[in-house]
Amino acid sequence: MSDKSFIHAESAPQSPFEQTKQVDPDGNDFWSARDLLRIFGYANYLKFKNVLQKAQIACENSGHDPADHFYHAVTMVAIGSNTKREVEDIHLSRYACYLVVQNADPSKELVALGQTYFAMQTRRQEVADAQLSAQVIEDQSRLENRRKIRRKNIELASAAKKAGVLTPLEFSVFQNYGYRGLYNGLNADDIHRRKHLKKSQQILDHMGNVELIANLFRSSQAEEKLRIDNIQSKERANDVHFQTGVIVRQAMQAIGTTMPENLPTPDSIKKLERQEKKQLAANKHDTFDVS
Repeated sequence: MSDKSFIHAESAPQSPFEQTKQVDPDGNDFWSARDLLRIFGYANYLKFKNVLQKAQIACENSGHDPADHFYHAVTMVAIGSNTKREVEDIHLSRYACYLVVQNADPSKELVALGQTYFAMQTRRQEVADAQLSAQVIEDQSRLENRRKIRRKNIELASAAKKAGVLTPLEFSVFQNYGYRGLYNGLNADDIHRRKHLKKSQQILDHMGNVELIANLFRSSQAEEKLRIDNIQSKERANDVHFQTGVIVRQAMQAIGTTMPENLPTPDSIKKLERQEKKQLAANKHDTFDVS
């Protein structure tokens, strides 16, 4: 945890652990060791400190850095006559609390409740982290596949031009042949309407990974076929693109995957590109020369 000011979270009366939970400015939950010792019924901080030390050892033995979960702090406590003084405290992450209750005195009434509570909360966080990690991987893969298809479409346009597809209108027709083969007769405008996209939005920017990969395979194989067979007419080029789309669709049907026109329509990939650009700029700003 970083050395930052902390704020109390909203109370939840159903659990003393929810009531004492706090949230730091980054949105991370934490608990005060002094709050927990009162909940568990320890007579003083010195006795509870032994539990905290065992928990930190367990944290280290599990491969985690205790400094990431046990943050040394101070707490103001009342000493009478409307005066307060600073006392030693430790701010505990959810995982730290889980380790604390595992090392606390099991004879104390609320320790068992704490073990259940923090085990459940830790598991929920693990699931949430796994889902977030999976989404990050999905987003990164989607970005890369979108870039690949941009590059491949440039190569496809070059191959089509050599085959006799010369004007922008002819290339638009050529592209539609590929879509029609892959999307069971739907052209670009049909797909655009099916995805409920605005006129300014591009179809490829609203494809998930599976759909992007199907279209990337279509484009790459059509480009390869045009080049290898040395196609010399736009009519033949259109047919090659259409048949390539059909073959990719048949492969998807044979595998049993969802047909491309039935795949979900995610948010524009441009949103991910803006986020990536922003993150790269932030990383560049944080980098400094130490030589």
